[in-house]
Amino acid sequence: MNDRELLRLADQCVKCGLCLPHCPTFRLYHNEADSPRGRIALIQGLIQGQLSDNARLGVHLDGCLECRACELACPSLVQFGTLMDAARAARVARLPAPVRWWRRLRLDVLSTPRLLPLPALLAAAYRRVGLGALARRLVHLPRLRRWPRLRVLLGLAERLRWPSPPRPGALIGGGVRADAPPMREPVALFRGCVARSLEPDVARAAVSVLKCLGVAVTVPAGQACCGAMHRHNGFPDDADALLERNRAAFAGARVVGGASACVAELHPALDAAELCRALLDLPWPAELQLRTLAGTVAVHEPCSHRNQLRDTAAVYALLRRIPGLEVVSLPGNDTCCGAAGTYLLDHPETALALAADKVAALAQRKPRWLATTNTGCAAHLAAAADAAGVDVGVVHPVVLLARALAPAGRTI
Repeated sequence: MNDRELLRLADQCVKCGLCLPHCPTFRLYHNEADSPRGRIALIQGLIQGQLSDNARLGVHLDGCLECRACELACPSLVQFGTLMDAARAARVARLPAPVRWWRRLRLDVLSTPRLLPLPALLAAAYRRVGLGALARRLVHLPRLRRWPRLRVLLGLAERLRWPSPPRPGALIGGGVRADAPPMREPVALFRGCVARSLEPDVARAAVSVLKCLGVAVTVPAGQACCGAMHRHNGFPDDADALLERNRAAFAGARVVGGASACVAELHPALDAAELCRALLDLPWPAELQLRTLAGTVAVHEPCSHRNQLRDTAAVYALLRRIPGLEVVSLPGNDTCCGAAGTYLLDHPETALALAADKVAALAQRKPRWLATTNTGCAAHLAAAADAAGVDVGVVHPVVLLARALAPAGRTI
């Protein structure tokens, strides 16, 4: 996108300020430059040559979570996410080549499935030598609490696992086998990238539940990262290339994905469906029985699901099919939790501050589970809850559904 088109998008903002109360960073810091209209003004000043692209400006523009809550509040329908992506791409393009290379390399490590074993191995070594228990004690020391990035990294290290493929063919409750002949059009499962290490159980649960409903599942080998991390960090060409790889890998198949952020990125190109919505829309066999799961589940609504896909109702409806499960909304769902893709790594202090409100709500409500459809949110909130001593199981909604379909004594 050239400067003229970028300026056209920015000029749609009339600076009314209705977005301000909905912006997490403005609510946190009360700084106009950390609001949507303030950031748009900075972009306009940068394009028109009134501002220089320096570190001070970068703090405010890079500090945007791209949660897109402002888009829902905007009467002028400003495409803020598109605008911020384009502004970041323009700024990254001006960086020296070695800096651009380093930034892309970090994204490639996180988003390339064949490279995921490397961070998984490091995390496994960290846990195996007993550093986890020591680290949990150290991060509460006053001096180390000033190192928010360390706290975020340690939380992720506790949750990274060796990436494993889905396990088809398992026996599911109600007398229906997961490997039963398919009755409906097959679907292709999008696995994502870092989700393979942070939430390997989601793919297994998806395969089990879909097959239980008579749907054959394929997992195309040539699929890649959805590209969202690259797009939101200023590398749109790399993001588009990943989309093309996925388009070729799925070759017109019906695509379903468990991670709402990935589905939001894929949907325009592949017409991908979010997993909870796809399951809810399927006809369920009359003989299919779900066993009771006693307890309360609080539903966290990720920004990608709430503000982009705009269909969180499917999560609640699906969970309410499980007998004995009390389904409630997590207070503060209208505000980002701070994960926001790589944001928790780049801006850990803000990310932890935003997660603190969610953890406080969990501590007050004391649900047995917290259900969320976003991989990064799940890892971030699980780590924050664990650090605060809040006992809650953080799961994908479909994992709970798979447990309710599984025979007693068997877990998915």
